[in-house]
Amino acid sequence: MALYSGFAQSSLIQNIDNRTTVSLDGTWQIIIDPLENGYYNHRYQPKDNGFFMNEKMQTPSDLIEYNFDEGYELQVPGDWNTQMEKLYYYEGTVWYKRSFDYDKKDGKRVFVHFGAVNYDAKVYLNGKKLGDHIGGYTSFNFEVTDLLKAKDNFLVLKVDNTRKREAIPTVNTDWWNYGGITRSVTLVETELNFIRDYFIQLKKGSKANVEGWIQLDRPLETNVSIEIPELNISKNYRTDANGRALVSFNGAFDLWSPQNPKLYKLELVFAGNSLEDQIGFRTVETRGHKILLNGSPLFLKGISVHEEAPFSAGRVTTMEECEVLVSWAKEMGCNFIRLAHYPHSEQMVKAAEAAGLLVWSEIPVYWTVPFDNPETYANAENQLTDMISRDKNRTNIILWSVANETPISDARIAFLSNLSKKVKSLDNTRLTTAALDTQSSADGYNMIDDPLGEHIDVIGINQYCGWYFDKLSNCAKGKWKTSYDKPVIISEFGGGALQGYHGSEDERWTEEYQDALYKYNLQMLDNIEFMAGMTPWILKDFLSPRRNLKRIQNDFNRKGLISEEGIRKKAFYRMQDYYKGKN
Repeated sequence: MALYSGFAQSSLIQNIDNRTTVSLDGTWQIIIDPLENGYYNHRYQPKDNGFFMNEKMQTPSDLIEYNFDEGYELQVPGDWNTQMEKLYYYEGTVWYKRSFDYDKKDGKRVFVHFGAVNYDAKVYLNGKKLGDHIGGYTSFNFEVTDLLKAKDNFLVLKVDNTRKREAIPTVNTDWWNYGGITRSVTLVETELNFIRDYFIQLKKGSKANVEGWIQLDRPLETNVSIEIPELNISKNYRTDANGRALVSFNGAFDLWSPQNPKLYKLELVFAGNSLEDQIGFRTVETRGHKILLNGSPLFLKGISVHEEAPFSAGRVTTMEECEVLVSWAKEMGCNFIRLAHYPHSEQMVKAAEAAGLLVWSEIPVYWTVPFDNPETYANAENQLTDMISRDKNRTNIILWSVANETPISDARIAFLSNLSKKVKSLDNTRLTTAALDTQSSADGYNMIDDPLGEHIDVIGINQYCGWYFDKLSNCAKGKWKTSYDKPVIISEFGGGALQGYHGSEDERWTEEYQDALYKYNLQMLDNIEFMAGMTPWILKDFLSPRRNLKRIQNDFNRKGLISEEGIRKKAFYRMQDYYKGKN
């Protein structure tokens, strides 16, 4: 079976938050199915009457060996690993079922929208298959108008988080493989034809001219309009035969920046129906080794972040949790966050946008994926397209990242350079990047000479002096050269510490060791004249099955500057002081 088939992704509906919706979040019934008995028969052939039929016994002699309503329950959104002890390490299939009623209205259409399901989702409504989706961190939707009933609908998902060599991400990672319906499920009600998608941003290189497009769901030549009441802007456009209108207008915009995260109420109007969004306007470009925001050089004072809940573990599921993570980054003095290593929730991006945090957004092309596999590439490109499709109107995103720590090869260069080209074909207003970890050494210098540097706008470098190589005190002496006249972001550096464990600065796992590591690394980084910013690794301790030291790690990657309980370590305050002194 093909890994990726492009299932219905061109129909992704933009801006769910501002449409007519009904939430299906809450308690779902589940069946744990490690042998996939609910999908395959004993000859390993797909069943016609699998668990997706939600069958019930009609007579005492019926043989039906499952019953959603008498089984376990999980909360959606959420991961299964932290909700049920027996599923903590589980990788495999879990079936989800939610029953609901729905008051259908004449002249309306209805879609079911999923914020994210990790990883392989097969979706059924009332026993009929809606479709499949591959990828654990991107949104998707299916139309359900003709399948809905007034009473007793049942939505069933087969969710499989099994790691696969050919998948994106591949089998070897350094974060928890949280399974389940990890983001919200929503019924979206629309008109028969509606504005499905749009792209409204400043034209590349301009502070006044907006260029973009509006796309109807169905082909129709008609009128659409854009209004920004605060600026007295009201513009009318005509869609073509495919239902697409090109947009261009000028405005005297108060530009979005970390110091001034200005968002405008924008209304898109079609056939008397208005769709509202909050959109900011800013420019981003490079000039030599500098990144320019709104025409002025900006040093990116950042931190890397995983999508893991504050004060515990498990997937982030609420806006409040996103706002806590954002507030911690702001407290440190950040103007920038790297959302690693996959697309985070739309809530997280919006929380950062409102708080004035610029964003690096990434797909999980991580470590050693099979770069010569065409299906793997198609999967990666699809996840990239989904990420950009959902978040292209979020003005705080300035960097689309195509990979993290990938080994040099001809196949890898072809794979990643094609992804970078794909970014530009979808959105040329932002910059491309990747986090690299392959530096050669020459004449006592760390050389940035990865050939992928030719194909991206900004070079990310992950380096762990004092942790994975070299002595702490030697880190301050490190020197760097680059082969590229491009900005460099030190996208990772750091080391582990168990919060509350104290000792000398040469005793690994102590807060003092981590703090000294930051001290010496910051001295080294201050001597890199072509550095445009940094995102140390990482804001908060996070779960990873690679971390096996029971007393110290206990399944946590301890490189966080904040513990899983939300307690700051010594190095947090060092970064805070450092950023206070950075312009």
